[in-house]
Amino acid sequence: MNKMFVIAQMERAHTDAIAHGLALAKQLNKQAEVFAYTYAYLSGADRDNPRLAGVAQKALMTQREKQLQAHLDTLDAEDVPLHVIWSKYLFEHACSHAQCHGFDLIVKAVHHADHYLPTDWQLIRHTTVPLLLLTNNPLNNGQTTLISIDLGTRNLAKQRLNDAVIAHGKQLAKATGTKLHVAYVLRIPQIVRDMDLLDINALVKKAYAEHKQKIAEMGVDADCMHIITGEPELCLFELACRLKSQYFVVGARQRQGLLGRMIGNTAEAILSRMRSNVLVIPTEE
Repeated sequence: MNKMFVIAQMERAHTDAIAHGLALAKQLNKQAEVFAYTYAYLSGADRDNPRLAGVAQKALMTQREKQLQAHLDTLDAEDVPLHVIWSKYLFEHACSHAQCHGFDLIVKAVHHADHYLPTDWQLIRHTTVPLLLLTNNPLNNGQTTLISIDLGTRNLAKQRLNDAVIAHGKQLAKATGTKLHVAYVLRIPQIVRDMDLLDINALVKKAYAEHKQKIAEMGVDADCMHIITGEPELCLFELACRLKSQYFVVGARQRQGLLGRMIGNTAEAILSRMRSNVLVIPTEE
């Protein structure tokens, strides 16, 4: 184990996944390997010519390999294994290969700073290996790692996922020299808050008292434990912005149904807003 699967960034990406991934691999004491994906369609009469298709494929892969090897040379990382893969669906190869060959972290750059591409969502929904999505958004330039857990759950699978999120969050914060913050959101719809039917402060104090032992076990500083009320996607986004969190760690329960592999609506809403580097920890279900 201790192997990192670094997905090379696309052209004109705003984040250098290779440079960031290799630096993080050193911090986490992992062996990095770089995987670059390329694919192209032929159009017109040449589309069904297998010989021409083979020549074009080889030329594109050779060109991509030369570009990336030159980039690795500039990073003094010429010995890092580089694999150029011809694949129409990046997520299918990445998820399968990472699981089958003992990788314990996938690193990929987010192409646009303000939203994920379909490929990113496919990785989130299918990966069985922790997935780190990188962005250089200016909102995440603080020295903090924020993790989100559900202290109130009685579901054993969610409790195991909480423990995994805490463990990975601690490891990431220690390796990167960032301050660990923990968030637990008491879900209260905005309409209920507006009607002033509940004593919000009393609910928060009660939650701190109920989960005092678990908070102590995590070993997090008192001022770094945040129990907040509201809708999770809004609360966590606002907290991450206030802390300028460099990393955000969240668990994702992936489900299979009639519509294919999915994650929970809450997790998807949270990830849609987040502008930090996001580490997604998949459930072991």
